[in-house]
Amino acid sequence: MSEDAQAVRQWWRTSIIDMEPGRIAFRGHPIEDLIGNVSFGQMIWLMTKGELPSTEQAALLECALVAGVDHGPQAPSIAAARMAATCGVGLNNVMATGVNMLGDIHGGAGEQCAELYLDIADRIDTGTSIDEAVTSGMAAWRETYGKVISGFGHRFHKPEDPRAPRLMELVRVAASKGTVSGRFADIGEAVQAEIGRKRGVPIAMNIDGATAVIFCELGFPPPLSRGLFCLSRSVGVLAHGWEQMQQGGRNKGPMPPKYLPVYEGAAANE
Repeated sequence: MSEDAQAVRQWWRTSIIDMEPGRIAFRGHPIEDLIGNVSFGQMIWLMTKGELPSTEQAALLECALVAGVDHGPQAPSIAAARMAATCGVGLNNVMATGVNMLGDIHGGAGEQCAELYLDIADRIDTGTSIDEAVTSGMAAWRETYGKVISGFGHRFHKPEDPRAPRLMELVRVAASKGTVSGRFADIGEAVQAEIGRKRGVPIAMNIDGATAVIFCELGFPPPLSRGLFCLSRSVGVLAHGWEQMQQGGRNKGPMPPKYLPVYEGAAANE
């Protein structure tokens, strides 16, 4: 092989896929062996972590993915996708528009919450009690992100986000079977209790707090928490985009045309 040909081949390097004419293998597993034998959740795990999970691990991952698929048109990601669907773009553009709305505040809270949980776990590993680790960890987290702790409370669901208790129940079941340790469930609930203590009023864990528990229990690093949420919400984005295309509508904005935004600029010259 010439030096130029070798340089071309080494331009991209990957341990994810080994492919040549007539052969496709993911992480060393031929595609024909995977098709019909692994779930989509197991495939996500294989592609991101490099190995196949157990059936129980994949099932817990899929619980988190199912919980986050949609939150209705009041969610910016879904609203943006539906607006895009009325603008004459293709379904792939609709999906990209919705997913691109998932940032630090909408969609990224799980990543931030996972960072907090892992920091608290590291503090506990140094011999700090869980109560002290939660207090110091929250203080350090607030120095970076501000007062509001991601993963707790919800602007819409009060007093409780219905998804979180069910997810935490499933984590506890998985821990009782040895699928996960349950360590991050303890940390998440300790953070929840500490926030409530300081507020003087109990606060509910939301879906971001609960899915962050699951992703940490399964060993996913925080940035993948956001990526996995994007995969999950893509299902809702796809469904809403497709529904809007069937309903029709042209050039729909964020509110009906008869409702105009408040103008706060200079008065018009008379």
